[in-house]
Amino acid sequence: MTDGFHLVVDALKLNGIETIYGVAGIPITDLARLAQAEGIRYIGFRHEQNAGNAAAIAGYLTQKPGVCLTVSGPGFLNGLVALANATTNCFPMILISGSSDRAIIDLQQGDYEELDQLSAAKPFAKAAFRINRPQDIGIGLARAIHAAVSGRPGGVYLDITAETLGTVLDIETAKKSLVIPVDPAPRQIPAPESIQRAVALLEHAERPLIILGKGAAYARADHEIQDFVERTGIPFLPMSMAKGLLPDGHEQSAAAARSYVLGNADVVVLLGARLNWLLSHGKGPLWSETTQYIQIDIDPTEIDSNRPIAAPVVGDIKSSITALVDALKPGQVHPSEAWIHAISVRKQKNVARMAERLRANPDPMNFSSALGAVREVLAKRPDVYVVNEGANALDFTRNIVDMSLPRKRLDSGTWGIMGIGMGYAIAAAVETGMPVVAIEGDSAFGFSGMEIETICRYHLPVTILILNNGGIYRGDPEDSDPSPTGFVRNARYDKLIEAFGGVGYHVTNTESLSNAVQAGLDSGRPTLINCVIDPTAGTESGHIQSLNPKSALQQ
Repeated sequence: MTDGFHLVVDALKLNGIETIYGVAGIPITDLARLAQAEGIRYIGFRHEQNAGNAAAIAGYLTQKPGVCLTVSGPGFLNGLVALANATTNCFPMILISGSSDRAIIDLQQGDYEELDQLSAAKPFAKAAFRINRPQDIGIGLARAIHAAVSGRPGGVYLDITAETLGTVLDIETAKKSLVIPVDPAPRQIPAPESIQRAVALLEHAERPLIILGKGAAYARADHEIQDFVERTGIPFLPMSMAKGLLPDGHEQSAAAARSYVLGNADVVVLLGARLNWLLSHGKGPLWSETTQYIQIDIDPTEIDSNRPIAAPVVGDIKSSITALVDALKPGQVHPSEAWIHAISVRKQKNVARMAERLRANPDPMNFSSALGAVREVLAKRPDVYVVNEGANALDFTRNIVDMSLPRKRLDSGTWGIMGIGMGYAIAAAVETGMPVVAIEGDSAFGFSGMEIETICRYHLPVTILILNNGGIYRGDPEDSDPSPTGFVRNARYDKLIEAFGGVGYHVTNTESLSNAVQAGLDSGRPTLINCVIDPTAGTESGHIQSLNPKSALQQ
């Protein structure tokens, strides 16, 4: 005989799930223990949202659904934020939650942590399923895997009732019920005519531009994309999590001339990128009204979502970009010399301006000088994963710290959500075994900071850098009452990690910062660097001030 607990673990192992992220409690504690006893690595967190974020980024890094395990009711709701974020960012993830007795829930009789979790999850997940019988566990997990990784990936909710977990059934019936999905993420080949439309549009483009999104990084089509970019000679602009797909120092990178290329391109290839708020919806003063678009996307409903798409290519990125390269004749695409020259001039000007800011050494440090020191250390360590969140901390790091390898930069993504830092850092270390540097604003760190205990408990090679300016956006003046955005002045975040056996550094200048980052990487030990910067450094809402409404009486 066996039961639902064992059958869930058997189904996970059969489908290659090697790690579970979660928070134990009723009714899934024994499930976590059993999974660990059966060889699945269980990483226990202090909060379900952080465990869910870890599972989501694990899915992005591995192309297999990351699994998060939570208790019922409030624990499920904590994990739901991460599930929604995974769906928004197209990360394959499965949130598995125990739930209370259906008969009591449906009559609303007040069961322990009573909640109709399936109904709550549906608006925020790509798919949601409930398993009410142990013999359905195998097919339920198979459906969850298919939904998570096929087409546009996303978050899937899998509800398993406490009764199902505890129900006994015979071993032969149990074995027959297990399922291994065959080809759960099949290739989606683009229509030949869509490729020909795209080639025809590129052939006549004088000022073409390629925008690389994190979907392009997720696709693992690195060589094919590089071949396309270099064969056509088209300048490219990487979105934040696509940095490193081609090295930031690549001669065709137009990142240092972003505003110019967006405003002047006549044909734009959207490769795994969406015309959402991160690209001003393709509208407004940033874009030309005459720009034409080639959009390569696996989801046909994304086409024409903000601007008319002249040449939609619906298919998976690897198949689509391969077809596009195969259809191109030598020299068929030729950006104008004037376009390439204009971009080069602006790049040189902006790079020189950035270099001047990085050379400055103000006392106290500001975002640029601190990150300039970090940049020099990380330039020698391309193997390091960089996790990044905040407002100004996010914006400055994205612009200053270069990436040379794909999928090494993990940040707030499409929602711009705070609190992903420690979950992403933990998963990156667990899934890859490589060192991680998490560059955090002091505000962003507060959302998941207690997970430093998790980092220390599992002895993970994570170095946390907190850019501490004493508040959200900036600190308060001395001798003032706390403002809505102010924090405790002179906070010593480095003392927190020392309480759990990690290494803390308190730095106030660029030399000590460089030494601390290097020491953290060399040691491989959990490290936290409290980097004190000017409390007046930073702007309201960072680079997205236009999204922050102001009172009409204050304008």
